[in-house]
Amino acid sequence: MEAWIAWIVAAVLLIVVEVISQWVWTFCLAIGCVIALISDLAGAPLALQTGIAAVGAVVAYFACVPFMRRWYARSTGGKDARTGMDALLGRRGVVVDEIKPGELGRVRIDGDCWQVKAPGTETKIDRGGYVSVTGYDSIILSVEPINQLKD
Repeated sequence: MEAWIAWIVAAVLLIVVEVISQWVWTFCLAIGCVIALISDLAGAPLALQTGIAAVGAVVAYFACVPFMRRWYARSTGGKDARTGMDALLGRRGVVVDEIKPGELGRVRIDGDCWQVKAPGTETKIDRGGYVSVTGYDSIILSVEPINQLKD
């Protein structure tokens, strides 16, 4: 098989992996393969092509990462995109089962019902009251009472 065909196949496969996984580095490796393809068409030996592919991928990575960071910052409005339990921090919810000091209660946040505790609160939080999530331990949220639900 000609080297240029191998570089095309490698680049296409890496682009497919990039589309599926959205890893930036696979896109950079594909760019390195395209640069190696060009060097093969220019008559470079295979060892040099491989080195050119590696250097091209590293340069592409350092060129792409700042661009991707700017794109990510624009797409998230400059905020950190939190996922999992961290996404609940700062969220507000409605108490559905009263929370007594030292005991667990339940809070509804975006339609999901969570088991919660209110450390540092010495009075019970009645059903229908509003709370804000301050932390979590496993799947039990820590909350504090708030006076009203703010947008």
